[in-house]
Amino acid sequence: MNYFGEKIKELREQKGLLQKHIASRLDIDTPMLSKIERGERKAKREQVPILAKVLTTDKDDLLSLWLADKVYDIVKDENVALRAMQVAEEEIKYETTKKTK
Repeated sequence: MNYFGEKIKELREQKGLLQKHIASRLDIDTPMLSKIERGERKAKREQVPILAKVLTTDKDDLLSLWLADKVYDIVKDENVALRAMQVAEEEIKYETTKKTK
């Protein structure tokens, strides 16, 4: 799964930006950005808001894709992955409800 990298590439191409322009804003080299776009490397959490700003897109949308890729990498080989995701979802809902009260 590489939703994050695919989205970065899609947005970059839509805006007509070169990889070297994005890479320089992230303080990485162009081959590293290419690997992030292909899913061979993972972007760092602190790079997500920078990418959102450079690509003029919603930070939370990008962060959601970034997190989804990380979660998938953790559970993809587990037989009980879906059950674990459901438990995690319920826990997140519970904690969110608790915080808003």
